[in-house]
Amino acid sequence: MESSCGLILRQNANHHHHHHHHYHHHHHHHHHRFLLNSVPPRIIPLGVSAVQRHDAASAGDDGHDDATAPFSPRSLSFTGEKPLTPVLDTINHPIHMKNLSLQDMEKLAEEVREDIVYSVSKTGGHLSSSLGVAELTVALHHVFNSPEDKIIWDVGHQAYGHKILTGRRSRMNTMRQSFGLAGFPKRDESLHDAFGAGHSSTSISAGLGMAVARDLLGKNNHVISVIGDGAMTAGQAFEALNNAGFLDSNLIIVLNDNKQVSLPTATVDGPAPPVGALSKALTRLQAAGEFRLLREATKDMTKRMGTKTHEIAEKIDSYVKGLIGGTGACLFEELGIYYIGPVDGHSVEDLVYIFKKVKEMPDSGPVMIHIITEKGKGYPPAEAAPDKMHGVVKFDPRTGKQSKTKSPTLSYTEYFAESLVAEAELDHKIVAIHAAMGGGTGLNIFQKRFPNRCFDVGIAEQHAVTFAAGLAAEGLKPFCAIYSSFLQRAYDQVVHDVDLQKLPVRFMMDRAGLVGADGPTHCGAFDTAYMACLPNMIVMAPSDEAELMNMIATAAAIDDRPSCVRYPRGNGVGVPLPINNKGTPLEVGKGRVVIEGSRVAIVGFGTILQNCLEAARILREHGVSVTVADARFCKPLDGELIRQLAGHHEILLTVEEGSIGGFGSHVSHFLSLNGLLDRNLLKWRAMVLPDRYIDHGAQVDQIEAAGLSSGHIAATVMSLIGENKEILKFAKL
Repeated sequence: MESSCGLILRQNANHHHHHHHHYHHHHHHHHHRFLLNSVPPRIIPLGVSAVQRHDAASAGDDGHDDATAPFSPRSLSFTGEKPLTPVLDTINHPIHMKNLSLQDMEKLAEEVREDIVYSVSKTGGHLSSSLGVAELTVALHHVFNSPEDKIIWDVGHQAYGHKILTGRRSRMNTMRQSFGLAGFPKRDESLHDAFGAGHSSTSISAGLGMAVARDLLGKNNHVISVIGDGAMTAGQAFEALNNAGFLDSNLIIVLNDNKQVSLPTATVDGPAPPVGALSKALTRLQAAGEFRLLREATKDMTKRMGTKTHEIAEKIDSYVKGLIGGTGACLFEELGIYYIGPVDGHSVEDLVYIFKKVKEMPDSGPVMIHIITEKGKGYPPAEAAPDKMHGVVKFDPRTGKQSKTKSPTLSYTEYFAESLVAEAELDHKIVAIHAAMGGGTGLNIFQKRFPNRCFDVGIAEQHAVTFAAGLAAEGLKPFCAIYSSFLQRAYDQVVHDVDLQKLPVRFMMDRAGLVGADGPTHCGAFDTAYMACLPNMIVMAPSDEAELMNMIATAAAIDDRPSCVRYPRGNGVGVPLPINNKGTPLEVGKGRVVIEGSRVAIVGFGTILQNCLEAARILREHGVSVTVADARFCKPLDGELIRQLAGHHEILLTVEEGSIGGFGSHVSHFLSLNGLLDRNLLKWRAMVLPDRYIDHGAQVDQIEAAGLSSGHIAATVMSLIGENKEILKFAKL
């Protein structure tokens, strides 16, 4: 029979932003026979779509009838005025939530929602995820004792409510701004942020580490990992579950399932509901005692026999399946995880009940509590478009309408997508791959035009890269679009599966360099360093949007080795585009001189060239003649160009929006190997991002903090010339 394993696997496709679930570990003593002495939780039938679920719940708040729950979501007001929040106003720390009545907690969850909508409408940020977990956040902080109990939010987009309830409410107006609160959990921001995130699928691994550390140190706190169905598509989540089942440490995993379907295998309505889910979930809670005793017996047997023989394993398995019944928990059970659910994630009452029960289970081992929530819950514009309201700019709380800033140019992301479509029109072998980021990478545009040639593999960068390698091995031309910081997760696949075998996978590394409000977790600082050290890789960076289109054409034409293009978050500079967005392949390994000068040579790698051109203008006004070159390639490096610039200028400067070990290092290596530094006739400097993580803030502020603004470039040149008195004024420009 179809059990909900199928459900879990089919529904966890997602965007890098998900709600997460928590695990709780509890250590107490041995009886769980009398677990069910209060009102049993209501379990939602799993086949119900988000829309139907919402209708079913609208009789009262979250499926309670009106008598018990006067706080129907319809009574929420989103006027744009600061909401009245009488319960929330009394909470500055989770300890203040311990004695709240159920009715107060339901009211608190609604107030947290209103507060999030109010503050995010003014700052922008991630909205839908945090709205979906308002009840979960309240229930967790009511039952558990943060920061002694560790709550780990996977990815962290959904932690705004957590921040509000842990003493940071007054600073929510600074969210994602320079010197303000981070948009993700951050260990050095609060003791309540047990583990920092930004990328997905790390919470179970981190939680298991904390649980094992707790046991070794003789402590008895709980650890709760909150992970979304989207983040569950990553291999690391399963690696961690597998190990958690083996180690058997007490750990609570909350699987926050908000039907964020992006995989083609998922259906919008989900699979058929397991029959009688409610009674089965309750039977499971009652059977918990027998189940644990059974597992202890198995462990003793295997220890005595030295190995876990297949026969014993099979007997135990068949017994457990008979005992537990077809609740659809097969996948987790087989990994050794005790499964409870599915539970209504918008019922504070049910969540508190279950968390308390799990907290009291003596030797629970790893427990998975599967909750069903609606992304964007309680705010109609977000319920209607959870994806559009996932990450938002400032918006009008009355309508949800986001304030669009007018830009005369498109984003580099859009130029990439349009250009790839133009190439694919002419070459049927071109295919595109992304990891649950169709919107973020622009590949939704490609998907519309070529639905069968675009692959969303879920949040699974490692798989994406080796999958692309397989496509390339059979003669297709894969373009793998993955953010620079997300590709870090697939580095061995890039080296071992692609570069070593010289397979022509094209890596499109969006969000290279500083990215602004998302901060250091999403900053693409390291890609030039980690790609250009690979023997077969071709590494390119465009200085503007037309160059980007030419580089897409170049990558399409390179079919005997891998290549990559790094391009930033942000808009183009407004140069004329190639006809029909179809670029012309560049000569591989050749840069170009953009401005001819005599005394100083500045070589820019990537869009930072625009700052180099502005710096040259400033320097010309001060009588300094500057040559500006566009490197185009870090690998193969244009040695001829570097040799020529070094030979004809007093000063050679490279500028890049990347870490140490990147373009400047390659130029430095070339200069020293070729004896160009031996005679001391050249002053040579590389300007790179500082050797530290740069905090979130506006991109212009980050560039300033990194010392890569046009003023900084001009000041660096002036100091090399010895015009120190001029320097101060440039640093201000």
